[in-house]
Amino acid sequence: MPSQVAILHGWSDKSESFHPLAKFLRANGYAAVPLWLGDYISMDDDVRIEDVAKRMDQVVREKLVAGELMAPFDLIVHSTGGLVARQWLSVYYPPGSAPPIKRLVMLAPANFGSKLASLGQSFLGRVVKGWNNWFHTGRQVLSALELASPFQWDLAQREIFIPEGQSPTSAPSLYGPEGVWPFVLTGTHPYPGTLKQILNESGSDGTVRVAAANLNARGITIDFSQSEKDPLRTEWSLRHEDLVFPLAVLPDRSHSSITNPDGGDVQSERDARGRLGTLLLQALQCPDFATYRAMAPAWTAVSESTADLAVDPAARGAVLGDPSADPGWFHQFFQVIVRVVDDHGSEIDDYFLEFFGPDAAGSADTVFFQREVLTHVHVNRDRRSQRCLYIDRTDLVGDYYRRIGAGKRRELAMSLSVSPPGENVRYFERTALGAKGHVVVHREDDTSPEGRWLKRNTTHFVRIVVPRNPRPGVFRMTKAEV
Repeated sequence: MPSQVAILHGWSDKSESFHPLAKFLRANGYAAVPLWLGDYISMDDDVRIEDVAKRMDQVVREKLVAGELMAPFDLIVHSTGGLVARQWLSVYYPPGSAPPIKRLVMLAPANFGSKLASLGQSFLGRVVKGWNNWFHTGRQVLSALELASPFQWDLAQREIFIPEGQSPTSAPSLYGPEGVWPFVLTGTHPYPGTLKQILNESGSDGTVRVAAANLNARGITIDFSQSEKDPLRTEWSLRHEDLVFPLAVLPDRSHSSITNPDGGDVQSERDARGRLGTLLLQALQCPDFATYRAMAPAWTAVSESTADLAVDPAARGAVLGDPSADPGWFHQFFQVIVRVVDDHGSEIDDYFLEFFGPDAAGSADTVFFQREVLTHVHVNRDRRSQRCLYIDRTDLVGDYYRRIGAGKRRELAMSLSVSPPGENVRYFERTALGAKGHVVVHREDDTSPEGRWLKRNTTHFVRIVVPRNPRPGVFRMTKAEV
């Protein structure tokens, strides 16, 4: 008999939106078990994700004690529901405990933020979304959802990465054979009409970027405090070691239609249109951990077939019914969340990142990267030391590297310029040119960890440490004349 299933909605949504999904599940054998729809407040400004997760835990425990809910059950989440579920698990069922769920199916989860969150906090968001709610938009929830938010950084540190200096045995994972099995299904089709079109951007479903949905995050510390010319790079270890979470990117699904296997935004081929339901049932019916591990490469193949549409108009016509569809929809992106601190651990807000190729800053290929490949930069409102960079990986390995002349290294370097906090302190030793350091972040056809650290469809956390140097006059000693 299938497990019980609970469904959790996202920001500004309600459980009513998931009646089509519940209908689909009943039609596929889940009528014999209760289907639960979770509702939570997301549009009141005093409610935080932590509040929702705490109340969720109380409700789940009540249902378990009453015998109405049987553990382990399966949980389907959409959008912000992914952050709620991860917060709930990491706080109330930390690694080593027995979580009450087994399969966590995430539909377009905003695991690492949404560009929409900033718009939701703006005047436009208050008018459009808050009109019927006393102009509340759920600002605390949106703050957690904002790109490069402290909430996402801290949650990832608790749940995905092993804190620097700790051993793997002291930082177990809540994901694995005896823990939770996450699956991520997301789309890369924009909203087809109405006012929502203003939200569309390539590599996303109109609300959540593929790279932000993918739970397979990476992290690194780049430390300039020991050597400005050769910074120490320390890649963060994962709590779940070599486990890869299945990710499938579908070409015909927007943020809205990803929740309805029987519906869609386009009249696509039957095989393509039915793929969402097939993969959803595949996740819910995954029988064991060995099968779960084998699903990651199979789902990656689905994602790669979606990316292939960027260069195949005939396939776009067959799958989407529109051969003229923008190929940029199917580009693959990186998302990079940068946090800059000094060697005392204090946040640095005033800095500038620049990317350049072998001909250094100011060259034509560098200008092309800044204009075409680096498509969006967001400075977080609550922690300005953190910024989210959105990079078109398809254009990086295609147009950008092709622009670099023959015989030159096809690589991408990043420089960091930091403004001094005042007259008595400087960052780095070289102040004449603005105090900067640089490091290579990507090389074509380079399999080394340094050259190919950036991965497609992935969010990367980068902590940069810069030396804080007081000028000689800050402290001095003179010999006393006796």
